[in-house]
Amino acid sequence: MSWLLLIPLLLTGYYIYLLKRYLRCWQQIPQWEIPASFQPKTKVTVIIPARNEAENIAACLNTACQQNFPIEHYEVLLVDDHSTDQTGVIAADLGYSNLRVITLADHVDKNKIQSFKKMGIATAIDQATGTLIVTTDADCTVSPDWLNFLVSFYEAHPYKFIAAPVNFYKEKNILEKFQSLDFQGMMGITGAGIAGDFMRMCNGANLAYEKSAYTAVDGFVGIDELASGDDMLLMQKIIRKFPGSVGYLKNPAACTYTMAQPDLSSFISQRLRWASKSAAYPEWQVTFMLAMTFFFCWSIIGSFLLIPFYGKIMLGVFFVQFLIKSIMDYQLLSTMTHFFDRNDLLKTFWLSQVLHILYVAGIGLLANLKKEYNWKGRVVR
Repeated sequence: MSWLLLIPLLLTGYYIYLLKRYLRCWQQIPQWEIPASFQPKTKVTVIIPARNEAENIAACLNTACQQNFPIEHYEVLLVDDHSTDQTGVIAADLGYSNLRVITLADHVDKNKIQSFKKMGIATAIDQATGTLIVTTDADCTVSPDWLNFLVSFYEAHPYKFIAAPVNFYKEKNILEKFQSLDFQGMMGITGAGIAGDFMRMCNGANLAYEKSAYTAVDGFVGIDELASGDDMLLMQKIIRKFPGSVGYLKNPAACTYTMAQPDLSSFISQRLRWASKSAAYPEWQVTFMLAMTFFFCWSIIGSFLLIPFYGKIMLGVFFVQFLIKSIMDYQLLSTMTHFFDRNDLLKTFWLSQVLHILYVAGIGLLANLKKEYNWKGRVVR
């Protein structure tokens, strides 16, 4: 009986320590503002991989190609990844002088590659004229000063790789609101982990890195067996080669925005894709912290399931664990929703707490059992 109490309490204690560390490190990050005298010196290549994004590509490119940034200092490369809709045609018809459309099928044999997104980015980097590579996704929109934020931050710091925030918007149902609230927390964890130099994560929808750093680590070589990982695995390759070279740009105006997954099936597929790369993380700290959160959520579920067998004792354990997780999560999420001006999302907090426990436990388990998943009409691993 003692170990049934000890394990949940140890996991709960670690979760308190971890969330407090996230909060402390996040609050220590200074918010970046574009200097009033900023005049960019860096040539930028924005790379946008796209597959079957006909519904989103015009909105994405309209915001990416019309930046408040000198047009002679940046180009946008749209990589059409074997789309079966009109993605490439729509992009080309927009007629932007700083936009080029690359058809991936002209450069690779689709029967010989696993990671199409990495290959698309690599193909674009080979053709890029910029010294700074910036990536986002084809279902994202960006603010008019997006590049000004990234480039001013880059030119003021000795970073070779920069992560910046990504958020969901225009939520229409409870599942989408849950994803948006969850992502607010993930952005805090991302910034805190980078700033605290203990858990380096990022999202490919808002990244910047030196082309020379990408070349110095041989790009995606060694991590190209996974369909996912064009963001975190590349970042961790660069940090191993260039210690101390990763920074986080903290400003809500530097966000990219995308839509949450509209239904449970697409949500599970997306999160399985993200989780599938966790075993490949070279930084043990990231794997360890994710694993501890996974076991903590399972311990809460286990405590609940054991209530019929151990009565009030296990009911008490379950109550303490759930309450402490809720308190710690609320501190992080309220901080992040205030920062991003999304306090409305806290209305779903209690339901999201239940969903979060089930999501972390379920997706973490499935990701280790299910090695293939469907994404944009492809079966990948």
